Amino acid sequence: MRRPVSQEGERSQGLAVAQLFCVCIASAFIWAQPTSATAQSGLSPGISNNSPSLAQPAGQARVPILLDRVVAVVNNDVIVESELRRRLEQVRRNLSRPGQALPPEQILRDQVLDRMTTDLALLQRALEAGLQVDNQSLDRAIVRLAESNGLTVSALRDQLRAEGVSFETFREDIRDEITISRLRERDVENRLRISDSEIDAFLESQSQSIKKVEEWLISQILIPLRSDASEQELQEATQRIKAWAEAVRKSEASFAELARQHSKSPEAAQGGALGWRSSERMPSLFFQAVKDLQAGDLTTPLRSGNGLHLLRVDDRRVAIGGELVDVYRARHILIRVDANTSEEQAARRLADLRDRLKLGEPFERLARAVSQDPGSAPKGGELDWAYPGDLVPEFEQALAQLRPGEISPPVRTMFGLHLIELLERKREPLSEERFRLAARLALRDRKLSEAVNDWMREVRANSYVEIKP
Repeated sequence: MRRPVSQEGERSQGLAVAQLFCVCIASAFIWAQPTSATAQSGLSPGISNNSPSLAQPAGQARVPILLDRVVAVVNNDVIVESELRRRLEQVRRNLSRPGQALPPEQILRDQVLDRMTTDLALLQRALEAGLQVDNQSLDRAIVRLAESNGLTVSALRDQLRAEGVSFETFREDIRDEITISRLRERDVENRLRISDSEIDAFLESQSQSIKKVEEWLISQILIPLRSDASEQELQEATQRIKAWAEAVRKSEASFAELARQHSKSPEAAQGGALGWRSSERMPSLFFQAVKDLQAGDLTTPLRSGNGLHLLRVDDRRVAIGGELVDVYRARHILIRVDANTSEEQAARRLADLRDRLKLGEPFERLARAVSQDPGSAPKGGELDWAYPGDLVPEFEQALAQLRPGEISPPVRTMFGLHLIELLERKREPLSEERFRLAARLALRDRKLSEAVNDWMREVRANSYVEIKP
């Protein structure tokens, strides 16, 4: 089963609640006397000033009762203290791994609130654009999320309950995540264009490194600066970066801890970790700065359109490329696991189909009649030739273990359960078309990260955001 072009937030691997929240609760005061009929009945005060049960005794002052406090305003919506506390608790739980210290409470609170205001601005933009996630799509996303963690939806509910998380709240968090993913796809990803001349230049620059591709494991600290920042602002930021770098070199501070406390990049809570990056998967500014560095080295302060960066090379390696690769031609039958079909039911159906195949029924006829993959079912379940990385990992791993003509037992992927038959395997070098496709994807990755950051800043800048003291 081929990887989806946009997995719309469904590729989440952790069970932590999604980091996107739609907050629509206003802060309110209810003026009531604790022993009044209003307090006892739950009625809102002021419904009828003539009602005897709601009469205010003479001379008794009304007492304000704070239901929730507004901590931020985003256009016409607000974020309240209870939502912020919930988000902070989730972040603490996600980061509570051995040996990983949390940043100071105020810094963590500021980082989380900043992300929540940006997310709310994005959700408002999605609403204006008419982007919605229906319940059926949401249910499928949750089934796939549970499966990717080796769980049923029922087991996922139990685990969330044990962590003190409401399943309904979890569903709405996932809905928000998918909504923002669709907005990002519409506003950013679908508008990225890679020209043939860019691909030609990229392939020419990589012509000497087809066989060996060097990669760097990088972390960063980012201080945001406007493009029109004053010289004084630039100098102050540069001095801060240099002071942090010196503290790391003298082992007086951990780079990861400094990133958690001071960086404003999206990966700050993870210690600034950007992961493994080859030259084509990082901005040229970063590559020129790290290409000659060894593990543990730091760059000088780097000025970009986003601000001022300090990079650390955590490790480096050489990946071997350009060799012969296995390519596969296969066909499959898919039974989806959803609200109407449990995994056990899907497995029983596939076991029955496998028995029928062993008795000689044609695979292609059963695939046309039963398979729930709309792309391959009309073709008897047959897929195009697949190169490494074209298929989801579980499907590809199952193919690698089959001989031509052999049918797999049921294989579970994010799409459901499959019966897979390997029709043909061959080894061949990657074609020029494949190289160009790989180059296009690499260039797209390089552009996408910067484009998404610019887009998020633009949406936030065009919104009214007020942080309450």
